[in-house]
Amino acid sequence: MASGDTGVSICSDALLMLGAKAITSFNDGTDAASVCDRLYPDIRDSVLTTYPWTFNTKKVQLAQLITTPNSIWRYEYQLPGDRLGTVRAAYASAAQNSYPNKDWEIQGDKLLTNLPAVYLDYQYSIGEFAMPQYFVQLLKYMMSWHLAMPITEQSDRAGYWQGVAVGGPSENGRGGYMRTAMNIDGQGTPTRVIEDFSLIAVRG
Repeated sequence: MASGDTGVSICSDALLMLGAKAITSFNDGTDAASVCDRLYPDIRDSVLTTYPWTFNTKKVQLAQLITTPNSIWRYEYQLPGDRLGTVRAAYASAAQNSYPNKDWEIQGDKLLTNLPAVYLDYQYSIGEFAMPQYFVQLLKYMMSWHLAMPITEQSDRAGYWQGVAVGGPSENGRGGYMRTAMNIDGQGTPTRVIEDFSLIAVRG
């Protein structure tokens, strides 16, 4: 884990890669600090939800609310307050081999469904101190890309760092160091094996 990293240190390294001066805080009075303060939170959260990273995804059982929805659904559940982006998957069971259920919809901060119990996979906000090093490096490249124009006013620099961060236009944001980070993150995810052989057994 990148225990010494902060949003300020990530932005400072990105500025140094652009040939600019580092910042000491987001409110140190410099133009660079103001730009970083404005851009960094949104870019960080966007990158956190661009891919199902293993380090900021968790499964929880949702709390069923006393209120009932005025719709086709029977139950109403409160979504987690630290949720980022869209819900990855909802399950009727916490069993390891259970499959996602599609019998639900989101309305505001509530999940509506006919399921009497709901377990949710979702991505959540995480501090820089808990981010793995490969993701911190990705954030530095992403910030270099997005800071290039406001800091250097050179579009060729922005294009260069975009390529370093996510590759060319044909790679749909999955090239460059983004691909490297996804590959590293995926190394810790086991391949899912389908263990229900009931149809095969019938054929025998």
